[in-house]
Amino acid sequence: MTLTLMGKKKGMMQTFDDNGNVVVCTVIHAEPNVVSMVKNKENSGYSAIQLSAVKLSASKARNVTKPLKGFFAKINVEPRKFLKESRIQASDEYTVGQEVTVGYFSDCVFVDVSSVSKGKGHQGVMKRHNFAGGPASHGSGFHRHGGSCGMRTTPGRCLPGQKKSGHMGAERVTVQNLKIVKIDEEKQVILVEGAVPGARESLVYIVKAKKMSASKQKKKG
Repeated sequence: MTLTLMGKKKGMMQTFDDNGNVVVCTVIHAEPNVVSMVKNKENSGYSAIQLSAVKLSASKARNVTKPLKGFFAKINVEPRKFLKESRIQASDEYTVGQEVTVGYFSDCVFVDVSSVSKGKGHQGVMKRHNFAGGPASHGSGFHRHGGSCGMRTTPGRCLPGQKKSGHMGAERVTVQNLKIVKIDEEKQVILVEGAVPGARESLVYIVKAKKMSASKQKKKG
């Protein structure tokens, strides 16, 4: 159980490793996340940390609801746009108002990144489920259709759960075991190898890789 930091996807770029090989990276800008609540077994029954991220502009700050305004005013923290709770074992190590930067990941090699994928709208079976489609020649009458999906008399209907055309994208996607290429605490940026779901400026959640073994996760050097 580790903290989940929030950031924004800025886009993709390429860099070079020590051997001169091109490495395609995703740039994530993660400004310091502020601890807005500390929960422990005494006051809540479990240990957790709530982080708040992404400062609001003057125009957007006026749209903060009164309950949230009162919550942030009580803890003396500038209102943030997003809140995220992470269950951890040692919640007493953190205090309200403390900032958690991208340096939190300096001791690990791999991270898991989650975000909402790009929405594709209503798509057919070839794009949505990688169907091969029918003959492209003239006269076939079957090009990009899904084909028959029912049956004859028994049970005489299309069974649910089949691959059909429909809404595609705009869903929570997690990419696991992305290698950290670089961490720049001064610019509040973390570079991870490979692609991250979502459009530019979309919110992403970063957590230390959960399925990576401790030996591989431990940073050498």
